[in-house]
Amino acid sequence: MAELLTVVVIMAVVAVMLAALAVRWLIVICPPNQIAVITGRTNELPDGKTIGYRVLRGGRTMRWPIIERVQFMDLNTIAIEVSVTNAYSKGAIPLNVQGIANVKISSRQGLLENSVERFLGRSAEYIPQLAKETLEANLRGVLATLTPEEVNEDRLKFAQTLIDEADDDIKTLGLELDVLKIQNVTDEVGYLDAVGRRQTALVLKEARVAEALRETEAEEEEADARKRAEIARVEANLKIVERENELRVRRAELESIAVAKEQEALVEADRSRVVAEQELEKQRIELQTHRLEADVIAPARASRQAQQLEAQGAAAPIIEDGKAQIEVYRRLVSEFAEAGDDASQIFVLRLLPEIIDRIVSTVEGVSIDKVTVIDSGGNDSIPGLLGQLPATVIKLTEQIENATGVNILSGLGTVVDSAEAPPAE
Repeated sequence: MAELLTVVVIMAVVAVMLAALAVRWLIVICPPNQIAVITGRTNELPDGKTIGYRVLRGGRTMRWPIIERVQFMDLNTIAIEVSVTNAYSKGAIPLNVQGIANVKISSRQGLLENSVERFLGRSAEYIPQLAKETLEANLRGVLATLTPEEVNEDRLKFAQTLIDEADDDIKTLGLELDVLKIQNVTDEVGYLDAVGRRQTALVLKEARVAEALRETEAEEEEADARKRAEIARVEANLKIVERENELRVRRAELESIAVAKEQEALVEADRSRVVAEQELEKQRIELQTHRLEADVIAPARASRQAQQLEAQGAAAPIIEDGKAQIEVYRRLVSEFAEAGDDASQIFVLRLLPEIIDRIVSTVEGVSIDKVTVIDSGGNDSIPGLLGQLPATVIKLTEQIENATGVNILSGLGTVVDSAEAPPAE
C-alpha cells in the first residue's frame, strides 16, 4: 500500500511538472523592456499587408508549439561614442568632433517592422556599430555646412542640426535617437586656437575699452552726482528759503488774524457795552416812562377825565336848555305853519324887541351929556338934521331887511292897519 501511494505521488508530481512545462511551452511572457517576435504563421496588418510573424510588446500570448518560434529583442538604450577626425567644415577647415548619442530599437507602429527586419537574430554589437557609422556620416555632412565658429560657439544648434539630419536615416533603420550631445571640437591646424586668441584679444580690447568707458562713465556719473548734489543742495536751500518765507507769511497772516480777532473782540466788547448801555437806557426810559405815567400822565388823565365829567355836568343844563329851545322852536314852527300868511308878521314882531336891543347895544358905550346944535342957516342946520332922521331910520330898516330878509316897515304898517281896522261884523 505504501509503495502504491509513493507511485501515485510520483506520478502526480510528474504530471504537474509536465503540465507546468506544457504551460511554459505554450505561453509566451514578454517584459516591458523587450519585444517578442513570434514567427511561423502568417498575420495580416491593419493596412492589409501580410507578414509571417507577429510582435508582442509586453504582456503574454499563446503560441503553437513546434509551429511557432519566439525570439526576443531588447528595447534598452544603447550609448554610442560618435567621433570624426579631419572632417572639413565650411571654409575647408578640418575639425575633430567628439560626441555621445543614445539610440534604441523603436517600438513605434511603422518603425517596429523595420527594426525586426534588420536586427532580429543579430548580435548585440551589430546595432551600436551600424548606428555609429550612420551618425558619423551624418556628422561629416553637417560639419560641411557650418563654420568652425558656429560649431564651437553654438554646440546646441550644431547638435540639433545633426539630429534633424540623422533622424530620417535612423528611423529608416528602425531605431530612435534619444539624445545627441557634442562633447569636444578641436582642430590640428590651430584655427580654433587662433580664433580663440583673436576672440581673447578682442575681448581684452573690449574689456579695456569697456573699462575706459566705465571709468569715463564713472567720472561722468561722479560729476553728475556732484552736480546733482549741488543742485539738490541749492534746491534744498531754495526750499528752505521758500518754507521760511511761507512761515513768515503764515506768521504774518496769523498775527493779522490775531489782531483782527483782537479788534473784533474789542468791537464786540464795545458793541456789547453799547447794547448793555442801550438796554440800560431803555430800562431807564421805561422807568422814566412809568414814573412820568405815574407823576404826570395819570394825574393829567385823571384831571382830564374830571374836567370831562365837569364839562359834561356843566353842559347838561345847556343841552337841556337847547333841547327846550329846540322844542320851543319846533312848536313855534308848528304854530307859524298853522298861522299861514300871518306867520312872518308874527315872527317879525317877536324879533323886533331883540333887534332894537341889539341896535341900542351898539351905542351902549356912548355917553351923550350934551348936544349943541348950531344953525348955520343952511341945509346943515337943525331942520336939516331932523329931516335926515326919517332917511336914517329907513336906511336902518333896509339893512335889517338885507340881513334878515324881513321888511320891518311893511310889517309894522300891516300890524298898524290891522290894529286900526274895525272889527268885522
